[in-house]
Amino acid sequence: MLVISHTAAYLTGNIMPLDIQNLCLLRQEFHKFPELGFKEDLTKIRVAKFLRKLGLEVHEGIGVIGVLKVGKSNRAIGLRADMDALPIAELSTHNYVSQSDGVMHACGHDGHITMLLGAAQKLAEDPGFDGTVIFIFQPNEEHGLGAQAMLEEGIFDKFPVEEIYGIHNLPGAPLGQVSTRVGLICSSESLFEIEIIGKSGHSSMPYLGKDAIIIGAEIIQALQTIVSRKLLPGNGCVVSVTEFVSDGQRNVLSGHAILKGDVRTRSYEDRALIKVFMRQISKGIGSAHGVKIKFTFNTEFSETINAKTPTEAVIRCSEKLGVNVIPDREPMSFSEDFAHFSNVIPGCFFLLGNGETGANSQPLHSANYDFNDDLLPIGVSLWSTLVRDRLPEYKS
Repeated sequence: MLVISHTAAYLTGNIMPLDIQNLCLLRQEFHKFPELGFKEDLTKIRVAKFLRKLGLEVHEGIGVIGVLKVGKSNRAIGLRADMDALPIAELSTHNYVSQSDGVMHACGHDGHITMLLGAAQKLAEDPGFDGTVIFIFQPNEEHGLGAQAMLEEGIFDKFPVEEIYGIHNLPGAPLGQVSTRVGLICSSESLFEIEIIGKSGHSSMPYLGKDAIIIGAEIIQALQTIVSRKLLPGNGCVVSVTEFVSDGQRNVLSGHAILKGDVRTRSYEDRALIKVFMRQISKGIGSAHGVKIKFTFNTEFSETINAKTPTEAVIRCSEKLGVNVIPDREPMSFSEDFAHFSNVIPGCFFLLGNGETGANSQPLHSANYDFNDDLLPIGVSLWSTLVRDRLPEYKS
């Protein structure tokens, strides 16, 4: 079987013919034992053992790489799945709920792993292509660090590919619907921190202090004018303050506060402008109140850009399978560290509808979210069809 519910049996079991029931059990097993970024130890063991049982060449490092070479062609493409979970306590009640306290697969990476493993099995058993497929199982996508770590490890020096592809499920979209576009597909994410160094004092005599909470609140309000008043309408930028931490007490004015948050943009130019405006606003307000401001702005996810040829291949293969296709969808406001890969290798990142009802339609990163097992065979077929399209067999 692909997987037996008991973990030890799974790790020593035999690979049996691919079917939907086995795929569901495999996905649910990954769901039960989620692991955070760069801590995907058991997940990596399972993935590597599964690939080895298929007869693939397997390399373990920061992530897991499976190599399937068929025929004589020197051409190679990469298929990527992310493996990490999120620090979220699951609220689901199904029988495969997370067994790791405060950790769950709330973004569907358990399904992404399973679809790619299923495709590896299908292609190993019935190749129908000529060339090499590099199956990439990547850690720590959620913090934008895993792809970059694999690049620094030399993934494309060791396993050169001409094109790279990545799938992400999309809750609320019709089951199996493929949506993508040439050019920008996902926004960047930049993390900012604004430190306010004021002066604490007695709450009954605020005029003797420099209240960091009041100053921070003024900065938060002013930051909202960047998108609404300083940038072109409809550019897809988002500025969000997500944390406000101060040292104030019941009767003590705060003398120190930190604002944290993130910025999403669809172009480098807007990202650079927002950084300038944020610095001007925070330091300007700080100066008006006579306090010191420290400002940092770090981009961890750059904009994800799809190349023309790989994207056209995804659309063509999806249409061949008869699934609903949106070939020029609106860019997504969320970010993807697949961008690190597609910045150096022509690639396509595309979305698969996860369903419109129930837990399958809950937002990504929701404690009630669940990957739709009915999507598994669709993903396997898409991956397999794409490989055969991009690495066709030579026919004399």
